[in-house]
Amino acid sequence: MNRRDTLVALLAVGTVPLASHAQQPTRQARVAFVGYGSPETAGHLFQAFKQRLRELGYIDGNSVVFEERWAMGNAGRVPGLTNEIVALKPAVIFAFDGTTARAAQQATTTIPIVIAMISDPVGYGLVESLARPGGNITGISSLIGDYSPKLLELLLAVQPKLPRVAILSGFATGRAQLKNLQSAAQARGVDVLVMEVRTPAEIEQAFARMAHERVPAVIALSSPIFNMQRRHIAELAVDNRMASVFPTRAFAEAGGLMSYGPDYADQARKAAAVVDKVLKGAKPSDLPVEQATTLELVVNLKTARAIGVPIPKEVRLRADRVIE
Repeated sequence: MNRRDTLVALLAVGTVPLASHAQQPTRQARVAFVGYGSPETAGHLFQAFKQRLRELGYIDGNSVVFEERWAMGNAGRVPGLTNEIVALKPAVIFAFDGTTARAAQQATTTIPIVIAMISDPVGYGLVESLARPGGNITGISSLIGDYSPKLLELLLAVQPKLPRVAILSGFATGRAQLKNLQSAAQARGVDVLVMEVRTPAEIEQAFARMAHERVPAVIALSSPIFNMQRRHIAELAVDNRMASVFPTRAFAEAGGLMSYGPDYADQARKAAAVVDKVLKGAKPSDLPVEQATTLELVVNLKTARAIGVPIPKEVRLRADRVIE
């Protein structure tokens, strides 16, 4: 297919890409988004996504129009919102968590879906492999399963004699995360209490059990529900004087002791670059799922003082950011 034929084909479905800053498309590309959380808890990630598209030359309301839906922490709303945007026949759907990605996968096998911040897209069944996605889904993977044992190592760095740790696991938590972390704990002689959390109410129940069993530290794995409740989780950890570590900096900023993981805003920007390729005609099945390469450590010294846990100098020096 020559260049002219490609342009005609794209015009037929209303998804003309922006070839360059100098060459503006004659039709708008519709980019749809459904978020599990709320604009308050995750809106900055969508803004980072849109900002990167602007840098790539897409002008909101001119060359691109966004359809934005938020489930406000209600997983039951996600399928309906997803069906709603699929009915609009967008050029691409952007999904940055496992809940919305699965809903989009179930809603359409033809509209391209670009994911981000998904820890285990193969394990979720979203793609056949990272190198060959094989369907209508591609994007960015955080691969948290590969470094989740580092979360335990950080706790051991501040509490070398840690006897036991609680692990918060929620819906959409990658299987590799929990498995790798449990193996690491067993190798280090640390007992594990796994707390499966499906609703916000179960978060308080989980901490009540941790307090009853005198568990001194907690690790929360990736899950949309934890992101929505991150401030509450951080407060519960402080109230119970528990050392805590999380997979994203937003938790440390909300009062958690430490965080170690990918820069999710950076992943959102990288997902925008993948959307750009799709809008220019690339097929998701031909675009390998990219892996996050940048991990950041954030330490909250204010929280450390509040719970009486000293942070060793070597940990502070390793940190990309220290919250005083």
